[in-house]
Amino acid sequence: MTQVDVRPQAGDTVRGVAAGDSHGVRTKGLGGNSVGLLGSAVIGISTVAPVYCLTSTLGSTAGEVGLQMPAVFLAGFLPMLLVAFAYRELNKAMPDCGTSFTWTVKAFGPKLGWMCGWGLVIATIIVLSNLAGVATSYFWLLAGEITGDPSIAALDDNKAVHIVTCLTLIALATAISYRGMTATKGVQYALVGLQLVVLAVFVALAVSKAGSFETSVDFSWSWMNPFAVQSFAAFTAGLSLSIFMYWGWDACMATNEETTGSQKTPGRAALIAMVVLVGSYLATGIAAQMAVGSGDRGLGLANPETSDNVFAALAGPVMGPALGILLFVAVLASAAASLQTTFIPVARTVLAMATYEALPTSFTKVHPVFKTPGKATVVAGVATGAFYTVMTLVSENVLVDTIYALGLMICFYYALTAFACVWYFRGELFRSGRDLAYKGLMPLLGGLMLTAVFGKTLYDMWDPAYGSGSAVFGVGSVFVIGVGLLLLGVVIMLVMRAKSPAFFRGEVLTKETPSLVVED
Repeated sequence: MTQVDVRPQAGDTVRGVAAGDSHGVRTKGLGGNSVGLLGSAVIGISTVAPVYCLTSTLGSTAGEVGLQMPAVFLAGFLPMLLVAFAYRELNKAMPDCGTSFTWTVKAFGPKLGWMCGWGLVIATIIVLSNLAGVATSYFWLLAGEITGDPSIAALDDNKAVHIVTCLTLIALATAISYRGMTATKGVQYALVGLQLVVLAVFVALAVSKAGSFETSVDFSWSWMNPFAVQSFAAFTAGLSLSIFMYWGWDACMATNEETTGSQKTPGRAALIAMVVLVGSYLATGIAAQMAVGSGDRGLGLANPETSDNVFAALAGPVMGPALGILLFVAVLASAAASLQTTFIPVARTVLAMATYEALPTSFTKVHPVFKTPGKATVVAGVATGAFYTVMTLVSENVLVDTIYALGLMICFYYALTAFACVWYFRGELFRSGRDLAYKGLMPLLGGLMLTAVFGKTLYDMWDPAYGSGSAVFGVGSVFVIGVGLLLLGVVIMLVMRAKSPAFFRGEVLTKETPSLVVED
């Protein structure tokens, strides 16, 4: 199909976003005013995929921190909330779909900014692959439940069938995302609503059945005490998983150029999404622990046989045969919905990086009708399929290890963005108490917390026992995946520096020199 190239050409007239504005952004051809406050918040919640996150990490988190899981959920929420304020302030100044990439370049220069963008891109590819894997598993589980035929559910154990199904789902999600924000938004309202309703039903039934199972535990306020975690290593491992569970709310920001009220609406939507998420996680975690406990036997959340897919084990016992199918549907809907919306931030980050000449300019092409970064979306889909296929063939524990590695990527680019906020607004911090709090202290504290988690996680993941327990030449596979992908970014950056020296010399996008907007 014909694409529109939005790069400035010779003879174009350029202007700032507003008279006297020193924070201009380049237009990229995206469809403006396509999403409102509610739509933006729904996209943020959908990208996080609360039901998918809960079934994937409830067990793992319980295995790390035991009954302190709710406390760790709150601890993971705090740095995310603090970083969200940094995103909000930066978005007000520079509503650019490149978000972390654009803002970090403005604050710290092209090299660190490029790596921040890479961190976001590769984290998204990892989570897309995991989403597709979970959606595939629940597709076959649901088919088996509906037909009553265990052999159909067992098809998921056939590696060839699993990979083909997974690639099909990735292709469908890519196609929907390719068609634009309006198509994406319409599907999301129903899918997010379904997730939240089913979670509410699960919580109510789990609380009602507390004491009914051998592993049930009475509620205690001590569950909210993070200092009761048995070790600092266990706490940081649980915190890394908790941070993963909140990741994705910044999709609200990636749609800023397509949102009504681009300077304020995305920030408000992100905060709404965060509140909905923390409420859902706390309620579900507490209810699940009351019903089945967090032990490693029976229905206990940390049972190694079921911990990587908790809802598959709890659907029948907690909700019964009929309603249990709804939980399977909710997980499938959650993974499928997030698979679709998660293409939004990666495609728009790639579009922005290409627009500012940090990636090949062919990625600047936007579909003339759908107003989406067509090539960036398709390439993200292909990369996701390739990554998942390779990792599945190499490691049987790909879901566990990539989720643990994902926490490293998330801490990396979120922390950089938080520090970018403090540095970028350093001249404004003492103008008022509000500026000091929202542009300085809160982002700084959030960045420091995430940096601490990054450092401790990096140290711990060297041990093969971290994650699934698998190793590569004696080194933990989680370390190999996480650090290897960051180093791959360095290699690609060096290649791009040779091909696009202007960007890396700071001539295209700098804090001191505002970028340009092309006149229609």
